[in-house]
Amino acid sequence: MSTYVYDFAEGGRDMVGLLGNKGANLAEMTRMGLPVPPGFTVTTEACRVFLASGEPPTELRDQIRDHLAVLERGAGRRLGQADDPLLVSVRSGASVSMPGMMETVLDVGLNDYSVLGLGKTHERERFAWDSYRRLVQMYGTTVMGVDGSLFEASLTGVKEQHHAPDDSTLDVPDLIRITESFKDLILERTGRAFPQDPAEQLWGAVLAVFASWNSERARLYRRRERIADDLGTAVTVQRMVFGNLGPDSGSGVAFTRDPATGRPGVYGDYLPSAQGEDVVSGVRNTVPLQELATLDPTSFTQLHEHMAALETHYRDLCDIEFTIEGGRLWMLQTRVGKRTAQAAFGIASQLADEGVITIRQALGRVDGAGLAQLMFPRFDTTGTDTVIARGIPASPGAAVGAVVFDSAEAVRRAGAGEKVVLVRNETTADDLPGMVAAQAVLTSHGGKTSHAAVVARGMGKVCVCGAEGVVVDGRTRCFTAGRLTVPEGTVVSVDGSRGLVLRGAVPMVDSELVHYFDRGGRLPDDPAAQEAVLPVHRILQEADAARRLEVRANADTPQDAARARRFGAQGIGLCRTEHMFLGDRRPLVEAMILAEGAADRDAALGALLPLQRADFTGILKAMDGLPVTIRLLDPPLHEFLPDRTELAVRTARQEALGAAPDPRDTALLAAVNRMHEENPMLGLRGVRLGLVVPGLVAMQVRAVAEAVVTRSRAGGDPRAEIMVPLVDTVEELRLVKQEVDRVLTAVSTETGVALECPVGTMIELPRAALTAGRIAEEARFFSFGTNDLTQTTWGFSRDDVEAAFFSAYLDKGVFPVSPFETIDREGVGRLVRIAVAEGRAARPGLQIGVCGEHGGDPSSVHFFHDVGLDYVSCSPFRVPVARLEAGRAALETGGREAVDHAGGRAVPAGRVR
Repeated sequence: MSTYVYDFAEGGRDMVGLLGNKGANLAEMTRMGLPVPPGFTVTTEACRVFLASGEPPTELRDQIRDHLAVLERGAGRRLGQADDPLLVSVRSGASVSMPGMMETVLDVGLNDYSVLGLGKTHERERFAWDSYRRLVQMYGTTVMGVDGSLFEASLTGVKEQHHAPDDSTLDVPDLIRITESFKDLILERTGRAFPQDPAEQLWGAVLAVFASWNSERARLYRRRERIADDLGTAVTVQRMVFGNLGPDSGSGVAFTRDPATGRPGVYGDYLPSAQGEDVVSGVRNTVPLQELATLDPTSFTQLHEHMAALETHYRDLCDIEFTIEGGRLWMLQTRVGKRTAQAAFGIASQLADEGVITIRQALGRVDGAGLAQLMFPRFDTTGTDTVIARGIPASPGAAVGAVVFDSAEAVRRAGAGEKVVLVRNETTADDLPGMVAAQAVLTSHGGKTSHAAVVARGMGKVCVCGAEGVVVDGRTRCFTAGRLTVPEGTVVSVDGSRGLVLRGAVPMVDSELVHYFDRGGRLPDDPAAQEAVLPVHRILQEADAARRLEVRANADTPQDAARARRFGAQGIGLCRTEHMFLGDRRPLVEAMILAEGAADRDAALGALLPLQRADFTGILKAMDGLPVTIRLLDPPLHEFLPDRTELAVRTARQEALGAAPDPRDTALLAAVNRMHEENPMLGLRGVRLGLVVPGLVAMQVRAVAEAVVTRSRAGGDPRAEIMVPLVDTVEELRLVKQEVDRVLTAVSTETGVALECPVGTMIELPRAALTAGRIAEEARFFSFGTNDLTQTTWGFSRDDVEAAFFSAYLDKGVFPVSPFETIDREGVGRLVRIAVAEGRAARPGLQIGVCGEHGGDPSSVHFFHDVGLDYVSCSPFRVPVARLEAGRAALETGGREAVDHAGGRAVPAGRVR
């Protein structure tokens, strides 16, 4: 018989997959001897059975009953007994933290009889009815499916009637009336009465938590955080302790370090005479945790000791929930806390300084997504911007958007391409779609541990909480801040680092981190700036020491190449020559296309030659001593001509006016019509252009060769590589390579300088990947063009499908993330593996990289490391991200191991003999 229930004393944090994050950590704290209310955990395995069949395991009910009996014996009380009843909480606990996404039911075991005994025993009649009201409300919403807003509306009506700022000021008759109205509401909406049997309450709550795994908000959160759908959730059943027992009681959330900045200290929120849900929901404004030192010095001292013990034990920032019941401290939960990107780097670096972890372990505590976030622009604080409101800086960053007041409106406007700021009194789990859609979140209630703050930090969203001056009026769709009224649609700027809301769109400036990279990795002199940059500097140095993958950049100008080098690029993996044909050079390309004979075409190419040579010379100078992979012209020629419709309208208008059309327009329109293709991305482009348009390859190769000679004579170390795009078959590459060799030989003869510019190809078509062994006979290197390889493997036209149906595909789980964002390992990735294996089998030492957009995607970098590529290439601003992730990938496979390339690396590129 399977075991589906474990007592806290039977588990530990190594059982997180079975007991979930909450259950495993409660077991761990129990082992540590911390004051944890006893309880038991129903496993994720039981949940998976329920999700697969719609029914729980047949043994589960008996196992819960047996563990409940043990809990009752230990407490000396039974669940729901009339006099001093045992009450329990029922909480979700997935193996991966999903804060606020699934269900919780507190005070299970109360009914019309036990509530009287609870109030009598504790001599706190108000506390008893407050607890019963909470149970009926939670159970009605979570288990019986009643719309939670109906309960909230009823509760709000009573508070308004009594001018009560929150429910803590309601008296016993009010709470009794509210509880009875809640029970009536349940009966009216479901046709069933609120259950009076405590065992039925417990069983219903457990199944409801199981079911909440597949709630809309939980599925949305998993898609965003890329959490697998088949994990299921555990359920913890724990003896209730009561923070709402009176003024000597309360609940709070504590962090061992600031989750927003990473600074050491005591951070958190405390709420006297409250249950934990009041703290995290944000419905009441909390007091800073430090005030507990005055309110209850003994409990504060004990909490501080437990926090230190937990951080030492877990060797990381800990997020802790606690309750004080009648002056006695209880620890209800701990987990490794979610944090901002700034805090992640800061805490990892601090723990390394303290000797708690090594600097290499610190590298494993951060990620490229966080580093990219730190490089986002920040607000320019030198201006005189109008501050609308001030609150708690819950999640740093800078965001601008139009104010919206509900999740649906945020999703609607964001879907139309508008940037929005979601403004709420407090957020709940139902607001998750709006939080995902918004650039920032602003709440008038709550603190750094509220739902809005925790979820925003986890998603990397800007967030300001507890802006008490903000009064939200959902009916008139506006908020007021002092004398100012801000209607929906008003553009505001939210500064999550300073806790400010500013009028209008405040200008942005580069982050300190971008300035650091632009200085080539030199630390700033300013101490404040250095504090922000130093942790990244240290950890990135460790990543560079650990990684095997080189990181190059995609750059098309000397300026981009120079910036990429300052950002740490080790060469250029993709220089797109077509970008050099735009702007004021477009007429020269048009002349080449319109040429009526060889002489005209040669003249046009001759005019382009010195321009390309100068471009290449500048880029090779910026990357002196490092490889520069120059791709021959790739896009269809019609892209360099005016729009077909625009030309047709222009000539037709002239004819309608009785004037002769411009001869050049007529010629261009004829050329556009002649070159028109139904599917140009699969037409005359790439290597096909080089084979069909005489002189094009020769001009580009001569420009490269002469640039190499120019730099060599200037004392430089140019390392140019020539890459042929869109190759399908080895015969195409062989023909182009013959032309390249002919031009290189000619330039070498003319200049007296012997040249070697290796010729390779982009692998961007499925056939090329599947015949890579043959292609490697002619190629000195491969570079995967994963953008086109993804398009041609999936049969997707990127320009069309992303807007047309990708959002539906993501919602329906067809794929968890766009294959253009993260490499499709099963399909495109398999082609990459085949090409790597066959290419290196045919040419030992074949150098292989990737230059598609996946080269800067953190997850994809790990795949490219695993498959044995030599380098990734990405945009200059993604270079630091790729460096970091390449180091993390090496850690996962045991450090800076050498990959067997069956014969070593290719000959260094572009060197002068």
